[in-house]
Amino acid sequence: MGAPQSQFSTARATEGHLADIDTVFWDIGGVILTNGWDRGSRKEAAQAFQLDWADFSDRHDLSFPAFDCGQITLEEYLNRTLFYRPRSFTREEFIAFMFAQSRALPGSREVLDAVSSSGKYFVGAINNEPLELNQYRIEAFRLRRNFSVFFSSCYVHSRKPEPTIFRVALEVTQRNPEKCIFIDDRPLNLESPRKLGFHTVHFQNPEQLKCDLRNLGVEV
Repeated sequence: MGAPQSQFSTARATEGHLADIDTVFWDIGGVILTNGWDRGSRKEAAQAFQLDWADFSDRHDLSFPAFDCGQITLEEYLNRTLFYRPRSFTREEFIAFMFAQSRALPGSREVLDAVSSSGKYFVGAINNEPLELNQYRIEAFRLRRNFSVFFSSCYVHSRKPEPTIFRVALEVTQRNPEKCIFIDDRPLNLESPRKLGFHTVHFQNPEQLKCDLRNLGVEV
C-alpha cells in the first residue's frame, strides 16, 4: 500500500509547487505520536488488568464511536466497558495506564517542528481522538507549540475517514484545498481530503515524509 501512495505524492509534486502550498494539516496518532488507544494498547490493558478480552472488545467496539466523537465522556466509556461490575483495580489506575500508552514517534516531531517553526505555513491537526485523551496529549507533548488549531473528532463530532471533518477544517480556516496538504498514516483517511482537492501524503517514516513534503514544495 505504501508504494502507490508515495508515487501519488511524487506525481503531484510539480502541481503542489505551482499551487504554492500554504497549509499543512497533520494526523497525530500514528504520525507524530503513537496511537492513543488502539487495539495493541487495549490488548496490553487486557493482560495487565486480567480482563475478558472478548467482552472488553465487544463493549469497546459498541462504545468507542460515541467516545471518539465527544458524545460520551471518559467516565461513561469506562462505565460501559469496565466498571459495570466491581473490579480489582481503580478507575484512576486504568486511566493512568491508558494515558501511558502515548509516546512520541522518533523523527516525526522534528519534521513537524521544522515545518511549524519556519513560519511559512498554517499548521493544524485533523485527528480522531476522544476528548480527555486528546487534551492529555496536547498538554503532555506540548502540541500547541506546533499546531494553531485542532480539528479533533471530539470537538467536530465527526471522524475520519468521513469528509465532514475535512470540510469543517477548510470552512473554519478559510483555506484553499489546492494549497493544503494532509498527512496521515492510513490510506483510507486520505481518500476524502483528496476528493476535496487536498494534496495528500501517506506517512510511513520520517525520511519518506520529508521527501514527499519537499516534492510538494514544502521547506523541511
